[in-house]
Amino acid sequence: MPSTGLRKYVEAVPGDPLPHGLLGGCADIIDVTDPHELLGTDWRPLSCSEAHDTTWCPDPDAVVPPKTFDRPGTCTAAPVTIYAGSECTTIGYTYEEATRHARETLRMGEQRALEEWLQRDVLCSIGEDKTPVAGAVSVSQGVSILEDWLGTEYGGTGVLHVPVGVGALLGCCNIVHLTGGNPVTLVGNCVVLGAGYAANVGPPDCTTADPGEAWLYATSPVRIRREPPATVPGKDGESVATLTNDRRVLVERTFVVEIACCRAAAVRVKLCAE
Repeated sequence: MPSTGLRKYVEAVPGDPLPHGLLGGCADIIDVTDPHELLGTDWRPLSCSEAHDTTWCPDPDAVVPPKTFDRPGTCTAAPVTIYAGSECTTIGYTYEEATRHARETLRMGEQRALEEWLQRDVLCSIGEDKTPVAGAVSVSQGVSILEDWLGTEYGGTGVLHVPVGVGALLGCCNIVHLTGGNPVTLVGNCVVLGAGYAANVGPPDCTTADPGEAWLYATSPVRIRREPPATVPGKDGESVATLTNDRRVLVERTFVVEIACCRAAAVRVKLCAE
């Protein structure tokens, strides 16, 4: 037993964000230099229309339909700001310490907060509910439904958005494997395993799934624009509230999440091993 005395003050235990979340390898991340991009973006989507077949030598008596020309629409993405704050008495707590605490909190928590916002404010609004009339399906059936939607509605590889707790069920059934460090299905769709998707809401009105069930989503490819973390206030003296002698420091960064075809599909699954 150690001898009595004062406790030793040591460095905090470090951590790392989940490796396969929304800010992992499934999305194209752009650190922007043009601040206008952080106000929101608009684009005319490519590869989101349907291709058609025709024939070179039609039957003379057959009615050949005219060729189809698709008119592309416009997609839009709104900005969202994720923040973390630190508050403490000024006695023994410097501006630098408060800034470090807020920055580390943001680094560890921004991905989860961004996922929660994306599911709650974007995916459940644009998502098409593909859950069968009979109700929630198995995890493997759910992935099959979403990949069928991606293949028929988009035609290329996309992204599955899955609560991190479902990851074990994907692995035990060999639905997903690691390719290049990223979770990928046999078809080739990248899988985001996000803690923020535990918000567990689905279309069309952001309904929470029943206990023992979860919402899974599929989208076309995802691109994320972000700014460097900004510290507010930028000066030591401005961080102190003179009435309470408390120090407050905020660190925030703005993101814009772009979904290639600005559409999504969702399905409810049962959280049980198959």
